[in-house]
Amino acid sequence: MKYYRSFQAGQSIIWAGDPMEFVGSVVNGVATLTQTMEDGRRQMVGLMLPSDFVGRPGRAAAAFDVTAKTDLVMCCFRKKPFEAMMATTPHIAQRLLEMTLDELDAAREWMLLLGRKTAREKIASLIAIIARRDAALHLRAAKGGISVDLPLTREEMADYLGLTLETVSRQISALKKDGVIILDGNRHVSIPDLNRLLEEAGDDGDGGMLA
Repeated sequence: MKYYRSFQAGQSIIWAGDPMEFVGSVVNGVATLTQTMEDGRRQMVGLMLPSDFVGRPGRAAAAFDVTAKTDLVMCCFRKKPFEAMMATTPHIAQRLLEMTLDELDAAREWMLLLGRKTAREKIASLIAIIARRDAALHLRAAKGGISVDLPLTREEMADYLGLTLETVSRQISALKKDGVIILDGNRHVSIPDLNRLLEEAGDDGDGGMLA
């Protein structure tokens, strides 16, 4: 039932509408969820980070395009045997329900980010989300100083956040100038004080931003 698959950066994992023969979780790497409109316009609607679950038991086809943004490893389960195991192993179904509810909470948080936050708050929020998820994955305390490699280019961040490339670059430079973040190259970010970053994101330091 269980097997591992590796994908290269840029490789498609599944196309929207294709039959889902497997479900699984991201072990290493980052993938994106993308939706394409009839006229060809595309919108990135989600990030799949390590421990995130890809696919839905009971759903015949994929709802979104899933693409590896970095080299990626997935732990996959053949769909039919996995669905049968869920019926006989309640704690697995319970865990999937918890993950689904976490995803719903994250989607609601993202609605707030896109609808109400300023460009500076959007950039700070995205960096904080990635940093806290990375800290949780590696069992580090999500406080004080944190360093993380951003999985998205600035162009992809602009697409994901509904901003222009120029705005993303300008706001990252402003956060760097104000000492909120420290850049090493284009992707590696050090955060001297996570609470200050959360304040810049419009969230408090005691859990206002979802991990």
